Amino acid sequence: MLNALVTIAAEEGEAAPNPLLPAAYDIVWSAVCFVVILLIVWKVALPRMKTLLDARSAAIEGNIAKADEAQRKAEAALEEYTSQLAEARKEAGEIREAAREDGKKIVAEAKDSATTEAARLTATAHTQIEAERQSALVSLRSEVGTLALDLAGGVIGETLSDDKKAQAVVDRFLAELEESETAKASK
Repeated sequence: MLNALVTIAAEEGEAAPNPLLPAAYDIVWSAVCFVVILLIVWKVALPRMKTLLDARSAAIEGNIAKADEAQRKAEAALEEYTSQLAEARKEAGEIREAAREDGKKIVAEAKDSATTEAARLTATAHTQIEAERQSALVSLRSEVGTLALDLAGGVIGETLSDDKKAQAVVDRFLAELEESETAKASK
């Protein structure tokens, strides 16, 4: 039965249409639609796309220019900062050097004043020692003289009451004692 149906179908249509080729009316209407869409895209969408792309391009170029300007400013600021830092370091070195020099001057002045004060104190001490030595020497002469006169009076059995004579004897005795002491010290 299948054969019979295929035979009947072949007799009815002499030429069967090709399923790959569409009908002519479909091709015409498709071409009209394509041309209308092409015109709309060409006249409306492409100019809008072009303005949009131009705006984006201008924005990108503007941002690049701003970035370049910012980079130039940053490099200038860095250079200025570096020069200021070098200047500050130089100034700090000069300040340190000046402080060292001032410190040396202060130390030298302190040493000079200390030396002067020490010399003054030494001179004062020598003067005071000499005065005390003279005072002790006078006191010692009178006491030794009195003791010597008492001792001499006890040995002789008389009292030596003549002050001038007694004083001369005591002075002569002490002078001889000093001479013997200086002679021993020089040997």
